[in-house]
Amino acid sequence: MARRCYSETPIAGDQATLDGSEAHHLLHVLRATPGMAVTLFDGSGHEFDAEVTACKRSTVELAILESRLVDRELPQPLVLGVALPKGDRQRWIVEKSVELGVTRIVPLITERSEKQGGDKLGRYVIEASKQCGRNRLMEIAEPMRWNDWLAAEAPAMGGVSDAEALAPRRWVAHPTGVRPTAAEFAQQRSTLLAIGPEGGLSDGEVEAAVAAGWEAVGLGKRILRIETAALGLVACMTIPPA
Repeated sequence: MARRCYSETPIAGDQATLDGSEAHHLLHVLRATPGMAVTLFDGSGHEFDAEVTACKRSTVELAILESRLVDRELPQPLVLGVALPKGDRQRWIVEKSVELGVTRIVPLITERSEKQGGDKLGRYVIEASKQCGRNRLMEIAEPMRWNDWLAAEAPAMGGVSDAEALAPRRWVAHPTGVRPTAAEFAQQRSTLLAIGPEGGLSDGEVEAAVAAGWEAVGLGKRILRIETAALGLVACMTIPPA
């Protein structure tokens, strides 16, 4: 299987040039030589069969052989609002959210949350997209305060008319929440998820969410860590039963 590489520059025509970290990886890790087969993607939804034509000091030039539109996105938008933890757990949430098809992550600022956001998050998205085959990049939004998040608009559903579209689903994870049924998990609906920080959301934050029309949901009687709650709920909605 050809190596997947990300082009920050939109690909048009029959030539492409990689630089920066992608070129460095090809040149110094994969030891690219002319003739090497590579699959490129640029975030547009297309992927491109390509062949290395020249390896320079800090760039790699490629010939584009074929272009195709390959859609590996979820049928409907899924936006994950989460109070990100520190360190490797933050990276893990981002990477696995990409693999599971999350449309956008919104780092949440809550009463008990750590500092949110960071320059590395975008790189984590690219690396995970290379691995899992997504051709559109999951968006990392600017951090948002809790009350602003509760009032956020859900993305429009794709491929259905306004008359056919179900109302957006707004779920906030909470230990006392009711576990959704398999049928509820399987519904194709635009969805906003809210996951609180280490130590949980405050009573006031949960009350504000319910007052704003959010439904408290849970995955059982045990207290889950941030990443477990986030990815457990996402997986229930995105991985169909056998």
